[in-house]
Amino acid sequence: MQQMTEAGLLGSQNGFRYVLSRPAFRLVWFAQVASQTADKFVMFSLIILAYKVTGASTNVAITLLAYTLPALFIPPFAGVFADRHNRKNIMVWANVGRGAAVALIPIVALWPPIRGDVLHLLLITFLFSSLGQLFSPAEAAAIPSLLPKRALLTANSMVMITMVLTLLVGGALAPLAARIDAYLPYWIASGFFVLSALLILFSDIPRNQPAREQTSRNAARQLITELYEALAFLRASAVLMSSFAQLSLAVLVLFMMFTLAPAYVSTVVGIQAQDSYVILLPATIGAMLSALALGQFGRHAKRSRLLVGSLVATGLTLIALASVPFAMRHVPGLADYTRDFAAVFAFVLGVEFGFLMIPSLTYLQEHTTDEIRGRIFSLFFMAYNGATALPVLLAAALADIFGTGRVIGGLGVALAVTGAAVASGASRVYGPEEN
Repeated sequence: MQQMTEAGLLGSQNGFRYVLSRPAFRLVWFAQVASQTADKFVMFSLIILAYKVTGASTNVAITLLAYTLPALFIPPFAGVFADRHNRKNIMVWANVGRGAAVALIPIVALWPPIRGDVLHLLLITFLFSSLGQLFSPAEAAAIPSLLPKRALLTANSMVMITMVLTLLVGGALAPLAARIDAYLPYWIASGFFVLSALLILFSDIPRNQPAREQTSRNAARQLITELYEALAFLRASAVLMSSFAQLSLAVLVLFMMFTLAPAYVSTVVGIQAQDSYVILLPATIGAMLSALALGQFGRHAKRSRLLVGSLVATGLTLIALASVPFAMRHVPGLADYTRDFAAVFAFVLGVEFGFLMIPSLTYLQEHTTDEIRGRIFSLFFMAYNGATALPVLLAAALADIFGTGRVIGGLGVALAVTGAAVASGASRVYGPEEN
């Protein structure tokens, strides 16, 4: 009877209902929904406004560069900052700052000489993105203090679902709001950021212990020392190194597919580039379903097997996706179902992405201490943002030279080989399964 009671208690402390029953996490999650919706509103609205103001695609690219550039060099500083200072205050003021920065865009545009100038848009975008880099490491480091370890997999599933949903909502609603008025999306985003700040302000986030007092007068040397400590901590753990690498690979695959999707659907599937939703929508649905499944039932799965299996499976799926044009040429009548095959492979790829990313993120949270967790996640966000920048810079060029299918297939081979290599040493890396 006692065993049944204990089992029931453990079962009740898993799943979405349990994590949402924790008031502190619930408020932080609602805050994440608000802030990420606002962020995606801003991102898509900037693309529209930059083109509307200048009429040039080059300025759109420069604006997006101003949006992504801070993400390449600020996260290490933000991680150290998150470990030294109160993470709750960091998240509150980062959102207040972002809300104020976004509101500057329509306010400054009231002055006619500036309204048609893109320079102010670049400066505000850079400021907005820089403030956002302070928020992410603080949030990722704070979540493990709100829930027991057994609930982290579910929490990370919810985080991923939120990322996907806000991307879809922002991409769909920002253009609609911009049709009413070019500056309306920024007022909406500013309001969401303020709402997010208030939700965090009223949440009961435990105060973290600062990693150390600032004793050195040389701030730069102190920063380098603390980042070196994080790197040393990461290198000392095979589990952390493996999870960090696989998490970065998952992000790389995701953004490679987002970058190559228009070219793939036009050159391989044979439809218009703007119809890239044919593979992106099924992939998104697949990622959401895997997040839901892991969040509700993931406690029964062996995470190390999920990670290794998903890595190999993702590689094989990419190879299959790249093989569609070859199959079309050699199987009579298959061309009529090209779109269907591409959608199915994309859906499977989305499921595999979720099974790869969520356990990796959970391992990082479980195997880091509170005093260094912010720096570990700052290193991940730097790798994450580097992985998002890499496809934009290289994927299109490689696809033009070698062909879209070959690039996707090459990535698949690399992932499958990497997965096989990780599988051969999985017992040494992960040891006894931890759930």
